[in-house]
Amino acid sequence: MKNSIQKREKFVKLAEGRTQSALTALRKIGNLSNKRAYDYTDADIKKIIRALKEAVSDVERKFNSSGEQQDSFKL
Repeated sequence: MKNSIQKREKFVKLAEGRTQSALTALRKIGNLSNKRAYDYTDADIKKIIRALKEAVSDVERKFNSSGEQQDSFKL
């Protein structure tokens, strides 16, 4: 029973921290939408959005079964 509680506490601590880091990273990606500071194409945006959606799908698959890791992202 104690081991189960420790596993739960560890999961909650890591999940909260990692989720907060991911949300912060997403907000930073959103900051790239400032056309006065950055130059990008619609194709660039589509690639970014596609990569993010695929990463979320990978997370969902991993929680539903054992999934494979995604390669790193590049434009």
